[in-house]
Amino acid sequence: MAVSVEPHEKFEGVYWVVYEDGSRRLATLNLDPGFKVYGEALVKYKGKEYRVWNPYRSKLAASILNGLDYMPVAPGSKVLYLGASTGTTASHVSDIVGRDGVVYAVEFAPRVMRVFLENCAKRRPNIIPIYDDATKPENYISLLDEVDVIYCDIAQPQQAKPLADNADLYLRMGGGILLAIKARSIDVTLEPSEAYRAEMNVLKNRGFKIERVVHLEPYDKDHAMVAAVFKKGGK
Repeated sequence: MAVSVEPHEKFEGVYWVVYEDGSRRLATLNLDPGFKVYGEALVKYKGKEYRVWNPYRSKLAASILNGLDYMPVAPGSKVLYLGASTGTTASHVSDIVGRDGVVYAVEFAPRVMRVFLENCAKRRPNIIPIYDDATKPENYISLLDEVDVIYCDIAQPQQAKPLADNADLYLRMGGGILLAIKARSIDVTLEPSEAYRAEMNVLKNRGFKIERVVHLEPYDKDHAMVAAVFKKGGK
């Protein structure tokens, strides 16, 4: 049984659930009380309900536990989420931005999108689902306003380029990005460090300033999270 819930020392909207044995788990305040998105534990404390955030299921949680010190997702943020999948991390992002924020969630796989709609988008008023291809950002230009943050988690040979293409259209100058790089999706013959470097070079060449790179072991193998700021104005 949890004995307390404490705010995270760096990131507003993120919490620590502290257990009787002194162990701590990341959590977010549940925007959809009583409902579990992926089987996560629910913890009630002082009249509020928190969702324990599993780093083995969420690269953003793994990044925070591994020392991420720049995390642009915050209460009230407008977030463009590329590769929403079934909603594990997207739902925690939804919790963090809260009712004053919005998550534009792009997903291309039809089966995955159906699960995402049932588990997240239909239940959370701050999620706007977009069934489309993140590599073609012009397709959904009529659906978006300018955003504060882009979160990208797509399993493709090119990962930084689609993010940068979306940023040119939608990300405000000075906005932040989080890119989950999957080295084995880029080129299985490359060392992961080479794949990370190549994707970061794309970001730098497209107007981003790298703030932090965090490797995700032991939670995810051959993955890294890159946090950066957009220094170039949009088109």
